[in-house]
Amino acid sequence: MKPTGYTSLLDMKQTEQGIKLIKEFFQQNLSTELRLRRVTAPLFVLQGLGLNDDLNGVEQPVTFAVKDMGGAKAEVVHSLAKWKRMSLAEYGVAAGYGIYTDMNAIRTDEELDNLHSLYVDQWDWEAVIRPEDRTVAFLKDVVERIYAAILRTEYLACETYPQLKPFLPEKIHFIHAEELLQMFPDKTAKEREDAICKRYGAVFVIGIGGKLSDGKAHDGRAADYDDWSSTTEDGREGLNGDILIWYPVLGRSFELSSMGIRVDEEALQRQLKIRGQEDRSKLYFHQQLLSGRLPLSIGGGIGQSRLCMVLLHKAHIGEIQASIWPEEMRRECAEMGIRLI
Repeated sequence: MKPTGYTSLLDMKQTEQGIKLIKEFFQQNLSTELRLRRVTAPLFVLQGLGLNDDLNGVEQPVTFAVKDMGGAKAEVVHSLAKWKRMSLAEYGVAAGYGIYTDMNAIRTDEELDNLHSLYVDQWDWEAVIRPEDRTVAFLKDVVERIYAAILRTEYLACETYPQLKPFLPEKIHFIHAEELLQMFPDKTAKEREDAICKRYGAVFVIGIGGKLSDGKAHDGRAADYDDWSSTTEDGREGLNGDILIWYPVLGRSFELSSMGIRVDEEALQRQLKIRGQEDRSKLYFHQQLLSGRLPLSIGGGIGQSRLCMVLLHKAHIGEIQASIWPEEMRRECAEMGIRLI
C-alpha cells in the first residue's frame, strides 16, 4: 500500500527511542491489567508434539535437524498459542492469573507488505480461567482491559512526542462476524473490516474460524487453540476474535491482536472433526488437553512492531523492525520517503 503524501513525524533516533518507550510501558500495563507475569519462551520446539501454532493449517514452519539429538527435527515457532497453555500447567498458575512472553517467529509464507514481515514479534499471553468464565461477556471484559492499556500507551507516546496526535476512540466496538456479514453482504471479509473500522475506529470482531451463513469463515483459525465453534448464551458462535483499528496513515483497517478463550476437551474434539484432523488428537499437546492435565485458559498475541507502528504513525512495519524485503519494495519505499531499518 502506497500512502499519499506520507512524511515520518519522527526521525530514526526518535523512532528507536519511541519503540523502547512503547514496548516497556505497554507490557507493564498489560501485565497489570490481566495479572500476568513474564516468562521465558522458546524460539523453536520439537516437531511432532503438536506444540507449534498451525495458524491457518497451511503455513510451513522453518525446520532444522538437531545434530546432538540424533537428527531430531525442530521447528521455529509460528506463535506460542499452545506452548503457553502447557506452561500454565507447569507453573501451576492459579485461576485469574497468567503469563506473558516475548515471542519471536519466522513466517516464510507471509505475503510481504506494509503490515506483513517474515519476522513476527508479539507479546504472547495466556491466563487461567474458571469454567464459568467461558462466555462472550468474559471475553469482552478482557478485550476492554487490553484496549485500555493500548489507550494509555497512545497517550504516553503523544505526550512524549507532541507532533503525534491521538486518534484512537475511547471505546472499542464489539460485533460478531455473522452480524458484520449481514451488514455488508456484498463485501469481502477484508472490505467488511475496513467498513466497520472506519465507522467506529476500534472494533473487536467475534467468532473467527467457524463458517458463517455464506459458507465461509471470516478468517482462518487452527482447530486446536481458540474455541470458534461454541454456541454461547446469546445463540452466536465463537469465543474468540480480533482487535482491529482504523489506521488513518494507511486509510485501512489494521489488526493489532488475535485472541480468544481456548478449547476445552469437548470443543477440541468438535473442531478437529470439523476440519477432518481427528488424527491430531494423538499428539502430545492434544493428549495432555484431552486427559484434563491442562487448565482452561484465555490467551492471544499482540503485535509488538504493529503496535509501535500505529502509535508512532509509521507507514511500513519495516520502519519499526529489521527484516528483509524485496528490492523493488525497498526502492518504492525510498521514493516515498519511507526509511526501512
